[in-house]
Amino acid sequence: MRRSLALLAGGLLVGALAAPASAADGDQDFTIKDPRITESSGLAASRQHPGIYWTHNDSDDGAFLYAIDSATGRTVATVTMTGVGKPRDIEAISIGPNNQIYVGDIGDNDGVTWNYVWIYRLTEPKVLKNQTIRAKQYVVKYTDGSRDAESLVVHPKTGRVYIIDKQEDGGHLYVGPDKLSSSGANVFRPTVPVDMWATDAAFSPDGRQLAVRGYFGGVAYTWNGGKLKRQGELDVPLQGQGESVTYSPDGSKILYGSEGAESVVKVEDAPSYGASGGSDSPGGKGSSASEKGGAGGAEGNAKTGAIAVAVLVVAFIGVRRLRKRPS
Repeated sequence: MRRSLALLAGGLLVGALAAPASAADGDQDFTIKDPRITESSGLAASRQHPGIYWTHNDSDDGAFLYAIDSATGRTVATVTMTGVGKPRDIEAISIGPNNQIYVGDIGDNDGVTWNYVWIYRLTEPKVLKNQTIRAKQYVVKYTDGSRDAESLVVHPKTGRVYIIDKQEDGGHLYVGPDKLSSSGANVFRPTVPVDMWATDAAFSPDGRQLAVRGYFGGVAYTWNGGKLKRQGELDVPLQGQGESVTYSPDGSKILYGSEGAESVVKVEDAPSYGASGGSDSPGGKGSSASEKGGAGGAEGNAKTGAIAVAVLVVAFIGVRRLRKRPS
């Protein structure tokens, strides 16, 4: 979704604070260089092609997926999905078992309320080249009415699809049927709370951890069979409009993406939690801003620009709700 004022403020902040991105092989920062990609809203690590990450634009682009080589930041393949109609507001991408790519057309761009949203599914191509692939389209409805959502995750072991709705004071994890059906609506129901104004989420490759990010922070959960157990804060970097997150294929890193032209994907260590629930790695020390309802403090964060972050938060709250309402 477009958020012009928040994007402008965030862009100024990142321009002042961000360090130049280095060449990457999948575990270092990289810059998305494709001029067509200006609203990268989802990110998913390829299981077949090392160093490749799939992304897509938010809106006004079409049914396109882009394979980005993290070593160069360049697009090495563009996939055009057919059989899905005209996308409305694509917000998320996730890869499930058997190299199945799931794409969530689940947002409410410009504040429109949809009676249903869509999920698209296609097989990740074995050969990376520009091509057209027919996708399956699934209709999604919620038991408690329309939702704004930007987070769709597919469990890497079971293949079950989950959605997290986006609420200022925290949303819920919604669970779909065991298997999506292309005939009739797939009804998703809320299960457990998620204390985050979620812009994206991702499973660890082993399916044991769930990372949920927002604009100014993130939370790591143990999956616990879908009964989420909060473990700590994620080390979410400062970004202009943080919209995406994914684990590296080996689960050792978490990558964070942002909207904007030539946006930088930042890489941090993934947290690892012991039996006590404490973090065993730098990525889970809680150095990022905690967030509930989108307002997080920079508690314990010694990053340069903390004052600028506070200014950004105030500006963001002043804008009020994220959604753009029709005039």
